[in-house]
Amino acid sequence: MAKAAKTAIKTKDQKAAAEAKNWSKVIKAVRSPKTGAYTFKEAIVHKEKIKDFLAQK
Repeated sequence: MAKAAKTAIKTKDQKAAAEAKNWSKVIKAVRSPKTGAYTFKEAIVHKEKIKDFLAQK
């Protein structure tokens, strides 16, 4: 019985790991218009939306 439970858990983890590979953490440097200092905007974005995130102002 224990082997069946371990197998079921591994299957779920593999599916989650495969889905997680489609996401990336993106860090964008944004310059403040008032002070000129840089701040960083972070987001976890789907790999197909990365260019859209970086194109935002």
